[in-house]
Parts: sequence; structure tokens; C-alpha cells
Amino acid sequence: MTSTVYLITGASRGIGRGLVETFLARSNTTVIAAVRDPATAPSQSLQSLPKGESSHLIVVKIDAKSPTDPAAAVKTLQTEHSIDHIDVVIANAGISEDLSPVHEVSVSAIQDHVEVNAYGPVYLYQAVYPLLKKSTKPTFVGVGSPLGSIGGMEQRPFPNAAYGPSKAMLHWIVRKIHFENEDFVSFVSDPGFVQTEMGNAGAKVFGLEKAFQTVEESVGGIVKTIDEGTRESVGGKLRVWDGSEFPW
Repeated sequence: MTSTVYLITGASRGIGRGLVETFLARSNTTVIAAVRDPATAPSQSLQSLPKGESSHLIVVKIDAKSPTDPAAAVKTLQTEHSIDHIDVVIANAGISEDLSPVHEVSVSAIQDHVEVNAYGPVYLYQAVYPLLKKSTKPTFVGVGSPLGSIGGMEQRPFPNAAYGPSKAMLHWIVRKIHFENEDFVSFVSDPGFVQTEMGNAGAKVFGLEKAFQTVEESVGGIVKTIDEGTRESVGGKLRVWDGSEFPW
């Protein structure tokens, strides 16, 4: 029986780690955890996560800023781990480090966010594309945000002139992948305002004790959408963790 293969970036903590843990607990799965630095304690601790029957974990180095890491990781997967296909790719790695309004944001801050949140997924997609094409249900998920929505901007009136545009770019890229590949399931997943290190830091800026959703709630919703989603039901859409849809 062919193993179901998942690749998740930003896998050492937060939502990425939760996704790794969930998929790895299933039977007959191969989970590729892409991390910025495999030598760190959080990255190495991934190996201690419970594994389902006939399931295993592969940790690879992918720094979202690197234009070469994804291709190098794919080569390693093929030559050292005999990976001949990937079924689901989740572009989860991202940053949110500047909450300035447009009149104050620096262009360099926008560039930094675009480099990680938009260019990173492009590097990733181009590297994994040949292996995705060999899947019977190739799925590409970009972890996005309503803060990158243009049509729903009035619903999220927060200062985010570096983060928001970078996520808007990601949304466009993932939606374009949907239209360029008739056999792909490609969609953007909004994980919610999640109680991760990044989410809680953002919450404190706005005077909140912590973010709203737990990692478990967010991951559960994302996984449900991936498991049940079809090209017709989720393809080319911005789906929220709770199953609702948000405007582009």
C-alpha cells in the first residue's frame, strides 16, 4: 500500500508542529517536516512524536527565505529517502513582525515579509511540483490570513501594512495554482487567530491576554478541510479553519 506523503513547512512549532503531530499519528503516512534549522531542540524533538503504524517522519531543512533550500530538500528526499511523490504540501512558514500603518511602514519591512510569506511558497511550489504531479490527489495549501484580504478588509481594520500585502500575494499565487492545474486541489487556509508564539504576541499588541483559537482547534479545522475538501468545494478559495469562507 502506497504511503500518503505530507510536507509541512514551519514544522518545528505552533501550527506546523500541530499538523505534523496529527498526520504522523495516522497509519501508513510519511510526514516531511521542513524546518529552518534541523539542529535546534524543537526540530530534533519532532522525532519523539507518536507515530501511527507504518508511519515515519523525515526532517529536512527549508528556510523560507532561501531560493535554493526547497530544491535541495527535494533532491535529498528523492535520493536518500526514495520519495517518489508528495500528496499534500502545506506552505505554513511565515512571519508577522511589523504592525505599522501604511504611513509609517518601511519598504524594507514589506520586502522582508514578502520574501518569507510570498516568495518562500513560490520557491517551495516550484521545487515540489514534479512530485505533486505524481500524486493521485495533489493538494497545495497556503496558510493565509484575512489580513491579506482586499474584499474583506473592512472586517479586519488592523494596521498591518507589511504582513497584509505579503499574504495578499500568497493568496493570489495559491489561487492561480488552482486555475493552472486542473487536477490540483489548491486553496488558502486561514488558521484563525491562534495561540501560538506569533499569535499571542500580536494579541498583546492589541491589548488582549492571548489569541482566540487554540492550536488544537486550528489544526483540527485545517486537517478536516484537507481531508474532506475537493477541487469543487475548496479549490481556489480562502477557507477559514471553522469551515467558513472569507472573501479575497
